[in-house]
Amino acid sequence: MDMIAERGLEKLTMAALGREVGMSSGHLLYYFHSKDELLLQTLEWSEGRLGAERGRLLAARGTARERLDAYVDLYVPDGHRDPHWTLWLEVWNRSQNADDAARERQVAIEGAWHRDLVALLAEGVSRGEFRPVDPDRCAARLRALLDGFSIHVAIGLRGTDRERILRHVREFLDESLS
Repeated sequence: MDMIAERGLEKLTMAALGREVGMSSGHLLYYFHSKDELLLQTLEWSEGRLGAERGRLLAARGTARERLDAYVDLYVPDGHRDPHWTLWLEVWNRSQNADDAARERQVAIEGAWHRDLVALLAEGVSRGEFRPVDPDRCAARLRALLDGFSIHVAIGLRGTDRERILRHVREFLDESLS
């Protein structure tokens, strides 16, 4: 994951990765079959870790808004070349040519984030913490906003540092849910 973030997938060779992890490039290809498969499995591994963390945050005590802010904090990249977001950018870039099975795996990853957000929004609405909104529709819009801002942070677009983005998102949530 770190090598992909440092170099990008195009500059990453199986030989260099093999040297880094103490395996031959042939051994890596035996298990992963291609760089695309390596990339997708790395993303699935990373998402598994984030999914567990997201589950802990969402199950924690506190208001729905506090947990929503924690969800947003977890979603938004730490900064330019954030390894997790660099993986996502590489996967999205290669998605145009991906087969159906790879696309389904990507949809499964995206779906987990979406389902958790919908459930959290529905909980906030049912408890009266949020104004009545359609949780699925609101989640789709919020995730699109988060993706757009997160891409800007991950690629290091000037004027889009993490703290500024978090302020924008929190302002949007105040306007949308209050």
